[in-house]
Amino acid sequence: MPQTVTGVIARSKGAPVELVEVVVPDPGPGEAVVVIQACGVCHTDLHYREGGINDDFPFLLGHEAAGVVESVGDGVREVAVGDFVVLNWRAVCGTCRACARGKPWYCFDTANATQKMTLTDGTELSPALGIGAFVEKTLVAAGQCTKVDPSADAAAVGLLGCGIMAGFGAAVNTGKVGRGDSVAVIGCGGVGCAAVAGAAVAGATTIVAVDVDDRKLEWAKGFGATHTVNSADEDAVERIKELTGGFGADVVIEAVGRPETYEQAFYARDLAGTVVLVGVPTPDQQVTLPMIEIFGRGGALKSSWYGDCLPSRDFPMLVDLYRQGRFDLGAFVTETIGLGDVERAFERMHSGDVLRSVVRL
Repeated sequence: MPQTVTGVIARSKGAPVELVEVVVPDPGPGEAVVVIQACGVCHTDLHYREGGINDDFPFLLGHEAAGVVESVGDGVREVAVGDFVVLNWRAVCGTCRACARGKPWYCFDTANATQKMTLTDGTELSPALGIGAFVEKTLVAAGQCTKVDPSADAAAVGLLGCGIMAGFGAAVNTGKVGRGDSVAVIGCGGVGCAAVAGAAVAGATTIVAVDVDDRKLEWAKGFGATHTVNSADEDAVERIKELTGGFGADVVIEAVGRPETYEQAFYARDLAGTVVLVGVPTPDQQVTLPMIEIFGRGGALKSSWYGDCLPSRDFPMLVDLYRQGRFDLGAFVTETIGLGDVERAFERMHSGDVLRSVVRL
């Protein structure tokens, strides 16, 4: 039978979020119901509330989540009842042209639940990134559930569901950072600090963190940055070059998503170096670069989608690194809050006071 649970929705553009009753149907074929234990408050949730993704209101917010599978529908083989899982928004199809080429991390036809969760009056909800996890229980496609070690803290490992995986993957998967590389990360919020951590795990020996907020630069040092640059006080490009023998970094990761910081990233890389854009720009933003510089500098200009991750491959590995003390996921959790505190968490996010607020249920 359908269940009625408590969840957080954005009813209309820019309006404060609401705590409401949500009807969760029994899982159909290929679907699973997951009891949510923790869910991070991500900038993407705020983008949904502000109408920056689309206008399919009302949205059931939340997507960086971990929990336990309560029930599954027919044909589900990925997970079983009782499995501890991290939710993801890249449930690969296995048959699209990207999957057929052996690159499932680019899957162009990812799965979501077919059925809709609703309000008690029958109004259909649009789940954020096909998940909707600011709720006691949620309905997802079974492929969106990635089984991980159940001894891990849900508040920490749930963050792999979006921002932390995006940053770590931007360094390791997209940027291909390796032993002895020099790396610069521009923008040191949650995604940028995860990129710093990824570069450190991969063996980079020079990791330059760039931001305009000294608090964030301190956070970056805690994740492995060897040098910090406050770009409000000094020229970030020149300072990165000074710290890399006058050449520029092998890999520069732009985790802001603005034209001016992307231009910094472009000029702060070494010849034949790589720029990785993981910060999400708005549709109106544009960047202009001289084509002779694009040609003459060589290398690669890349975008990183979800850290180019394959959840079934990357989530268990990163949870293992976390349990071994080599990747401090817990350090990203600034505070734990309740479902009723999401609006305040958005305010704290705006002020730059947190890496992540995490709803713990």
